[in-house]
Amino acid sequence: MTINLHKLAARAALLFALAIPVAPAQATNIERVVSPGGIEAWLVRDSNIPLVAMDFAFTGGANQDPEVKPGVSYLVAALLDEGAGELDNKAFQQRIEENAMQLRFSSGRDNFQGSIRLLRERLDPGLDLLRLALTQPRFDTQSLDRARAQTLASLRRETTNPNSISNRVWWRTAFPQHPYGRPTNGTLESIPTITVDDLREYHGRVLNRGTLKVAVVGDIDAATLGPALDRVFGALPAKGELKPLPPAKIQDVGRRIVVDLDVPQAVLSFGGEGLARKDPDFIPAFIVNHILGGGSFSSRLYTEVREKRGLAYGVYSYLMPLDRAALFTGSTQTSNERAGEALKIIEAEIRRMASEGPTEKELAEAKAYLKGSFPLRFDTSSKIAAQLLQMQIEDLGIDYIKKRNGLIDAVTIEDARRVARRLADGGMLVTVVGRPKDLASFEPGK
Repeated sequence: MTINLHKLAARAALLFALAIPVAPAQATNIERVVSPGGIEAWLVRDSNIPLVAMDFAFTGGANQDPEVKPGVSYLVAALLDEGAGELDNKAFQQRIEENAMQLRFSSGRDNFQGSIRLLRERLDPGLDLLRLALTQPRFDTQSLDRARAQTLASLRRETTNPNSISNRVWWRTAFPQHPYGRPTNGTLESIPTITVDDLREYHGRVLNRGTLKVAVVGDIDAATLGPALDRVFGALPAKGELKPLPPAKIQDVGRRIVVDLDVPQAVLSFGGEGLARKDPDFIPAFIVNHILGGGSFSSRLYTEVREKRGLAYGVYSYLMPLDRAALFTGSTQTSNERAGEALKIIEAEIRRMASEGPTEKELAEAKAYLKGSFPLRFDTSSKIAAQLLQMQIEDLGIDYIKKRNGLIDAVTIEDARRVARRLADGGMLVTVVGRPKDLASFEPGK
């Protein structure tokens, strides 16, 4: 009973520490730490909270899955904390509970990521568990069978989920011959074929020190962090064996696909060419998109689709810069009877933005909002760690936080109008899932 009380107290302390706000100004005090073994991390030290948050990423996520076996990286992420070294799944989970830590892994299209959250007093045993998970995963057959069954159950549910269907059809159509066109969580056909050998092969190729990015926030100094980085990541291979990822250009722009599904509301997904994160016009495009569809309650799309006509509860657009492609995309959900009307309004607003650009007032208001809301991304240790990691992934530089608002201020109305034409004038691939009454003439999907 005493042990359980200690566990509960430690868990409560961790959850409390995660919820404590951090002064956003602290996020600008970023230290570059290099371990004795040459592993680099960005550190924001905060000794006011007894917590350490670490986020990390390796280049190569689902884009490194075998062509005929999408879902390998997804299962690797699901199984890294299900036993490692001499600890089977039960023993490993018990150690996690005893140390009141959070350990998570995930695989996106371009990166394999992980995070750990733990109290400062549990730093050593917690980092030892992370090291085991990364360097000595067991991938036991029993754990794989369980993860496979859970994934298949989730995939079966997706077959009747209009959002999932729309997402899959859009990506498959946009990138038919590219890894981006394959679902990151696999398919009903591929998941049963994935073996322990597939997991080990992926793990050995992708998790390596050469592409590693690390962000750390909390009660730890550089002198302690340096050796800890070697302790956790030092046994990983110095370099990986990533498959070359070819450039990807969105296909079938201008095409509209209707997927028949008996649901009360149709789901619309739309997207076209965007701008790469390194493009000099990215910040102007970021502002233009906020005006068009990125501002949840103030955007043009929200105003025209939701407020004026009540066609949808929400509608949005966003920029998605990937490693080998750049997208401008969005989505909404509306009644089948008015799906065509909603799509016409969305396309008309995109065309209007391309032809006219934003107004001076819209530009000024967008700048003020984007600058004023930025500190909210840094009000907890977890948020700061996530932002620092993303800055490294996008190669923005350690001083980006200090430069960012100046980059926004520098955008002129001429920049915004020029980039609006570039961003919104390229056409869209559209998928509609449902039974839209006024889109019968559109091409049916499968």
